[in-house]
Amino acid sequence: MVPSERPPSGRPQSGRAPRGGSRPELGVIAFPTLAELRVRLPRLLAGIVVLGFGVTLIIQARLGVSPYDVLHQGLADVTGLSFGVVVVLLGLVILVAWIPLGQPFGIGTLINTLTVGFVVDAGLHLIDAPEGLALRWTMLLVGIVVTALGIGLYIGAGLGPGPRDGLMTGIAAKGFPLWVVRTLLELAALAIGWALGGDVGVGTVLFAFGIGPLGHWFLARLHLGVGGIDPDPTATVGE
Repeated sequence: MVPSERPPSGRPQSGRAPRGGSRPELGVIAFPTLAELRVRLPRLLAGIVVLGFGVTLIIQARLGVSPYDVLHQGLADVTGLSFGVVVVLLGLVILVAWIPLGQPFGIGTLINTLTVGFVVDAGLHLIDAPEGLALRWTMLLVGIVVTALGIGLYIGAGLGPGPRDGLMTGIAAKGFPLWVVRTLLELAALAIGWALGGDVGVGTVLFAFGIGPLGHWFLARLHLGVGGIDPDPTATVGE
């Protein structure tokens, strides 16, 4: 295919093979062109803002947060740092763990690592925690859906996964089932975070079981494709 041609989906062709193995929905464009960035970067940035907003809603619902956010809360309580600063610092530590795994990353990985935590911190200053149980449940459920939408947008941009998602897929690429790796990593984060005082509740369970199907539903509809390949609609994020 010559550079001026477009793939059947009508999306810009990168001219490079996607770095996502047999899972095109996880493909990464490591060196995007300016034309690709004009299309993909706005979606990535929108996804990060939406993701941060969703996480904020879940936290402020006070009914339990995601397994990784239990860890973030626990570390924030112990260190005295803000939730967002902990998210950023832990993300940088996790990126170091990518090196021996040979996990590919993109510009989106760095942007995600350095910004999502601060978006959440801003949201926590702007959005108050509701008092009524009905409002808290509404905030929790909306937050899970909004978080899944953010995941679909930022991963769908094809510019690289966040540090925690990349750690999961990098380990799974060594021959381990993805769902087993995800389960073990999240259980470890949950156990450590709970021991440190993180917020565990019904929201933790709902997030754990709901984010995979919801994230896949959005990703299958929002992915821009990588190298002219659209994501497999039968794949399941985090399966």
